[in-house]
Amino acid sequence: MATDNSCIVLSDEEQGYDLDLFCIPKHYADDLERVFIPHGLIMDRTERLARDIMRDMGGHHIVALCVLKGGYKFFADLLDYIKALNRNSDKSIPMTVDFIRLKSYCNDQSTGEIKVIGGDDLSTLTGKNVLIVEDIIDTGKTMKTLLKLLKQFNPKMVKVASLLVKRTPRSVGYRPDFVGFEVPDKYLVGYALDYNEYFRDLNHICVLNEHGKEKYKA
Repeated sequence: MATDNSCIVLSDEEQGYDLDLFCIPKHYADDLERVFIPHGLIMDRTERLARDIMRDMGGHHIVALCVLKGGYKFFADLLDYIKALNRNSDKSIPMTVDFIRLKSYCNDQSTGEIKVIGGDDLSTLTGKNVLIVEDIIDTGKTMKTLLKLLKQFNPKMVKVASLLVKRTPRSVGYRPDFVGFEVPDKYLVGYALDYNEYFRDLNHICVLNEHGKEKYKA
C-alpha cells in the first residue's frame, strides 16, 4: 500500500485480507476471494476527503450530486463528515443534494453505452458549485459522458469525488479531482459496489471470485 499525495494506491500485488478475519454475511462467504479494503479504512479515508473538498470548494454553496446506485454509501458517509466540519469549524457553507442514475454495466463488463435512467431536473445546477460523488471510475467513459451532459446547464464549477479509481488498459485517461483509493483491475464488490445488484449489503470492499460471478450472473 502506498500514497501518491492524492490517494492511497493499492498495488497489483496487494493480497488483501483473509475473509475469516472479518464479519462477512454467510450468504456471500463462498462468493468472495479476499477482503480488499476494510470498512474502517474506507471511513478514515472518506473523512480526509471531506476535509480536502471543503478546502477546495468551501467558498460557495455546493450541490452534491450522487451517482446512484453504487455511490449512495460513499455519498452518505462523505456528507456526514462534511456536515461535521460545518458544525465544528469557523468556516461553513450551505449544501444541497441531488441525484442521478446511470447504467453502463452488464455482468462484470462495462457496455460502453451510458444510459441515464433517473435523475432530477439538472437545470437547477446552473451557476452552482457541483460536487459529483461516484463509487468507482473504471474506464472513465461514464463520467466523461456525465460531465459533458452537465456542461449544458452551465454550472459555476464541477468537481468529482470517487472512492475508487481502477487501473485498467480500457481507461480513457480520466482522473477525478478527489480519489480515495487507486485499485488494480479486479472486480470489487461491497460498500454499495454491486454485481448485478448483489453485494451492496456488504460493509467491506472485497474481491469477487468466479463462483460468485457465475452464481449471480444476469
